[in-house]
Amino acid sequence: MDTISIKPVPLSGEINVPSSKSMGHREIICAALAEGTSVVDNISISADIEATCRALQALGVKITPAPSLYPGRAAFKIEGGELQALSNEIDCGESGSTLRFMIPLAALCSKQVVFKGSGKLVSRPLNAYYDIFDRQGIEYETADEGKLPLKICGRLSAGRFELPGNVSSQFVSGLLFALPLLDDDSVITISSPLESKSYVALTLSCLAKYGIEIKNDEYKAFYIRGGQKYHSRNSIVEADYSQAAFWLVAGAIGNKIDCKGLLANSLQGDKAIIDIISAMGGKINYNEEKMIITSSPANTIGTIIDASDCPDIIPVLSVLASVSEGRTEIINAGRLRLKECDRLRAVTTELNKLGADVTELEEGLVIQGKKYLTGGEVEGWNDHRIAMSLAIASLKCRDRVVMHGAECVNKSYPQFWPDFVALGGQISYMEKD
Repeated sequence: MDTISIKPVPLSGEINVPSSKSMGHREIICAALAEGTSVVDNISISADIEATCRALQALGVKITPAPSLYPGRAAFKIEGGELQALSNEIDCGESGSTLRFMIPLAALCSKQVVFKGSGKLVSRPLNAYYDIFDRQGIEYETADEGKLPLKICGRLSAGRFELPGNVSSQFVSGLLFALPLLDDDSVITISSPLESKSYVALTLSCLAKYGIEIKNDEYKAFYIRGGQKYHSRNSIVEADYSQAAFWLVAGAIGNKIDCKGLLANSLQGDKAIIDIISAMGGKINYNEEKMIITSSPANTIGTIIDASDCPDIIPVLSVLASVSEGRTEIINAGRLRLKECDRLRAVTTELNKLGADVTELEEGLVIQGKKYLTGGEVEGWNDHRIAMSLAIASLKCRDRVVMHGAECVNKSYPQFWPDFVALGGQISYMEKD
C-alpha cells in the first residue's frame, strides 16, 4: 500500500484531460463486435480498460497495440466479429462496467463462462441479470448471496426485458450491446424513471457510430431490431469530464487551471460539473475553438446538488462544498453506496478527518462549508475517486495530508499523481506499510 504525504499548495497550469473511461469501454466493445478491423485511438490506459480488453480477448477478439496519434495515449487495432468463448474464465478485476457489459455478451456464446473479480466488485449487485436468467432458463451459479464468481451456461434469447429505473444503467447498456446480434427483435422497458440516463445516452451514441439502430422512447423503452451487424471503423475516444472534474475544482479553490480536449457537445453526464461549479459561484470559461475549459479561483457558495445523473463527480463536489460558504445538500445519492466503496460513508469519514463538517444521510450528504480544512491522516478506501478527491481537498488544508492507499488511482487514472505534481502539487512517498 502506497502512503504519501501531500503539502498544501495551490495547483495551476494546463492539463491534457485523460480520455473518457466510459467511452473507452464502449468504443472498444463496439469495435470488438464489428466484422473486420477497427482502430480505436486516444485511449488512456487504466486497470478498468485493461479488464475490458482481457474479457473481450477471452471471448475471441484479437486486440493488438497500434501507433497512437496522441502523445502518452494508446491505440488498439481490434479484429472483431462473432464472439466465441476461447477461455471459460473472465477476470473483470474491479471494473463494474466490464462485468455488467460482458455478461450478456458471454451469454451469446452458448458455452460455460465463469466471471471473477476482486475488491468490492465481488459483492456488487447483479440481481437484474439473475432475474433474466431465471425467466429465460439460463443456468447459473454464484457464491453465497449472489456474489462472484458467477458461472453461466446458456444462450440469451430475444424478447421483452423489464428493468427498474433505479438499477445501474450498466445493465441497460449491457443488454443494448448484445440484443441487436440476436435473430429476433427485443424490447427493454424501464418501469420507473431511469437514473444515470446520460450513461445510456453514451451507449446509444456509440452504437449508432458503429451502425446499430435502437429506437429510444424517451428512456422509458428501447426497441431493438434483431439481426443487425456492427460496422468496423476508426474512432477517437473523447476526453473525460469525470476526470476533468478534479482539476476544475482544483482551479476553483486554488489557482487557474486550463483543461484541454473536452468536447462542448459531449453527452457525458459528468459535464454537469461545469454547471454545478458555476451555480456555486465558480468562474468557468470555455474556449470552444481551442477546446479548453478554464477554471479560476472564486469565492464559492453552497447549493443543492442532485446526484442522480452524475454520481461519479459527487466526491470531488463534496470537497468543493466543504470549503464553500454556507450549506450544501447532496440529494438522490443512495447509489453511491454501491460503487467501489460506500462513497457516502467514505466521503463523510475522510473529509471529517480533515476538519470538514459533513453529515451523512441515507440518500445523500449535508455539508457546512468552512474557509479552510485542517489536514490530517486519511484512507483512500481502495477507491480511485475518493483518493483523488482527498488530494484536491489538500489544497485548502492548513497542514499536510497523509494518505494511505494512494495507488488505487490506477483503476481509472494512473497518471493522476504525475499530473498532480506537474500542476505544482508537492507529494512525497513514505515507507510502505
